[in-house]
Amino acid sequence: MISVFTDGASRGNPGPGGYGVVMLAGALRKEISEGFRLTTNNRMELLSVIVALEALKKEGTAVTIYSDSKYVVDSVEKKWVHGWEKKNFSGKKNADLWARFLRVYRKHNVKFVWVKGHASNKENNRCDELAVAAALGSGLKIDHGYEEEKKREDSKLL
Repeated sequence: MISVFTDGASRGNPGPGGYGVVMLAGALRKEISEGFRLTTNNRMELLSVIVALEALKKEGTAVTIYSDSKYVVDSVEKKWVHGWEKKNFSGKKNADLWARFLRVYRKHNVKFVWVKGHASNKENNRCDELAVAAALGSGLKIDHGYEEEKKREDSKLL
């Protein structure tokens, strides 16, 4: 069993953002984080889960993901994302990430647990530290999915 803690952050929404991941398997620990120049909090919350699942080495791995994101946890646990997929994510934000999530999600045995953010959960707090540090770091990457979606939205205004 692998336990994964995830968090996303943005400094402004949209603004610079980042995600943090802590993966635990027995005595093994892995931390992952990355920052982006322009994104949203929800994108970072979802991307943290995707990156964690993509980091798993064996298909069929049993994994519990602890997230403080109701957006992510409810979308999966209440099966909303499957309905969105049937409608080709029409009108849904973050369609690129939800499609990527479903591809990797289906390769594993995933359970989600919602945890209260900024509370007494040591690993969730560590993920928050990683996400914020990534968002404030240098060499921020481009969140192509967000920036392309924003361009499409903006072009509809002209």
